[in-house]
Amino acid sequence: MIITKFGGTSVGDAAAIERTAAIVRGKLPRQPVVVVSALAGTTNALFDIAAQAAKGQFIVAIRGIEALRDRHLGVVHELLGESGDGAEVAAEVSMLFDELAHLGEALSVLGDLSPRSLDTVAAYGERLSSPIVAAAFRQRGIPATWVDARRVMVTDATFGKAHPQPDTIADAVREQLLPLLRAGAVPVLGGYIGATPDGLTTTLGRGGSDYSAALFGAALDAEAIEIWTDVDGMLTADPRVIPGARLIEHIRFDEAAELASFGAKVLHPSTIAPAVQRSIPVFIYNSHHPEAAGTRITFDAPRLSVRAVAGRANVVLVNVKSSAMLGTPGVVRGIFSVFERFRLSVDVIATSEVSVSVTLDAATHLDAVLTELGAFGDVTVERGRGIVAIVGSGLGGHTPSMARALAALGDLRVHMCSLSASAINLTLIVDGDQVHEAMRRLHRAFFEEAA
Repeated sequence: MIITKFGGTSVGDAAAIERTAAIVRGKLPRQPVVVVSALAGTTNALFDIAAQAAKGQFIVAIRGIEALRDRHLGVVHELLGESGDGAEVAAEVSMLFDELAHLGEALSVLGDLSPRSLDTVAAYGERLSSPIVAAAFRQRGIPATWVDARRVMVTDATFGKAHPQPDTIADAVREQLLPLLRAGAVPVLGGYIGATPDGLTTTLGRGGSDYSAALFGAALDAEAIEIWTDVDGMLTADPRVIPGARLIEHIRFDEAAELASFGAKVLHPSTIAPAVQRSIPVFIYNSHHPEAAGTRITFDAPRLSVRAVAGRANVVLVNVKSSAMLGTPGVVRGIFSVFERFRLSVDVIATSEVSVSVTLDAATHLDAVLTELGAFGDVTVERGRGIVAIVGSGLGGHTPSMARALAALGDLRVHMCSLSASAINLTLIVDGDQVHEAMRRLHRAFFEEAA
């Protein structure tokens, strides 16, 4: 059996869902489980609706709800018509939007938007898309059965970025999905959403549909996990920055994870972990060009000194300096305990005997963090920085590649440089407005001039 996950652009409208149905029909001999995202743009619209309602802008929120209702009902009509399944699914969709409108009204009265409430609103995207897709599949001869993902994706109560409970998920998968697969059905579930053991709706955070697919794949010990999106696979760089970026047909798990963490948008970083644990290959395909080769992610891809270049801006660099650090045990642990308390993830680290420098992707609670860090030394903050990384499993053993990377940057200012402990990526901190230029220079040095 395989897991096939389709992102928002792969189920964005009736034509996209038609393409998705054709792909799944061709996978029937392999017993697919289908995981779908919300229709493209829906989750962002739901976030806006929730925020507007909580601010008392109920009329604006209702207009947004009605626009989404019209869009979803239009997709239902195009795919299913107005009788039979079409009428039934349209009624279910309208009922969900009525619920959403009542929830928006409640938020406007309360004037407050808690993480729990926001998850409840955001989950409507997948709660709407998955039954529509399942019904469209059935009408096209695919024996699809809709399954409410909240009955299978069991999480804790960390609303906004809930933590899945793998053992409980595995039990739920065996109970909810395996009987369907054995009966020849195709389970269709929404990604991104889950629920606590007592039934409170949660979400896994941005990109969580990939994570859902990987967790279901691990629970089923699937033969493969397929991520269907709107690009041909993982590339040697972001094609929006470097139009000539090349397709990576085969890449190692660790390299893919690093690229996802450092800005590659095609794959959510968490996707890799469950697949790695079970040695399940992950494939990335383009639902608009299903005949394309795509990208295969496994343990046994050949080692290259540089596989790809990635980067992202809007990074904060925090420096803590004190001569008291010299020879004092426990200081670094204390510094990182501050980040842990505020649930901030540190990306890049550089240390010396008297300083610690880290980058943060989010500046949440930064003032409070800086106050606590002041107990360890002088604290400075550099905003508007960016991260550029070159990734390759053979990088650490190939000194000329590291030298070429630094030479390629030329006169661009580098604020910090770090080679990972596994020597799989060389990370450079540059000015945020120089990230794209740095990526272009690095890509030219490794993939164009070397060609």
